[in-house]
Amino acid sequence: MQVKQSIHRASFAKNSFVLSRIALSSFVVSVALYVSSATAGPADYIYMPKVEQGEKEADFKFGTAKQPDGTRATVNSLGFGYGATDYWFTEIYLKRERAGSDGLTLAEWENKFQLTETGKYAVDIGLITEIEVPLNNSSAPWEFKFGPLFQTEFGKLQLNGNVLFERKFGNNNAVNPYVTEMGYQWQAKYRWIKSLEFGAQGFGEIGKWDHWDNAGFQNHRAGPAIFGKFALANKQAIKYNAAWLFGMSEVAPNNTFRMQLEYEF
Repeated sequence: MQVKQSIHRASFAKNSFVLSRIALSSFVVSVALYVSSATAGPADYIYMPKVEQGEKEADFKFGTAKQPDGTRATVNSLGFGYGATDYWFTEIYLKRERAGSDGLTLAEWENKFQLTETGKYAVDIGLITEIEVPLNNSSAPWEFKFGPLFQTEFGKLQLNGNVLFERKFGNNNAVNPYVTEMGYQWQAKYRWIKSLEFGAQGFGEIGKWDHWDNAGFQNHRAGPAIFGKFALANKQAIKYNAAWLFGMSEVAPNNTFRMQLEYEF
């Protein structure tokens, strides 16, 4: 009887493991199919749930997008991050946004929390929080973003799916006061060799979290991506990732190029 119970428990655990991975895979695929259809920034990047204690990171991000009206939006940022504990990574950076002739300088504070032990479960889970403060325009609203992060692996295939919530606040947020908007990120990556991996990424926003916009007013972008890491001496490394994203809805930018370059030490 004990042998049968042990076999049953092992079978249940195995099935739960498989179902958890299938669930995340279905999430990524569903989002990809639905969005491969608001407005995500051109320098946005995929949040990862894992944290490495003691890791220090200098981080540069850049993105440029051609809007449906023909104008161009460009964003770049420079930041410094630190793995304060085995479950908490914090980063502060400056960001410059430009849309047409208008420019805005912002400061952001990002905190990432790893909620599960790496590899212990079928899906690694994390949490991201981020606050954004305008520095050169007192009428621009502050923004707060948070959401769960998910990652799983099938051999050399890595899948990520994130759900994000963003809220603007401040005295001058008169257009949509106290509205929490919902967005998403997804990524599929094949880890070919460390210096060159390839896959696809998708970003978007769908409107209020409890009342999505009509499809024509949602912002969806997706496209091919490349990734890589070059190891240096003394446990240092340079990592990169870049993507070319295509607009999948009427209000989305026609084309977006985004990239991220990290120096870990």
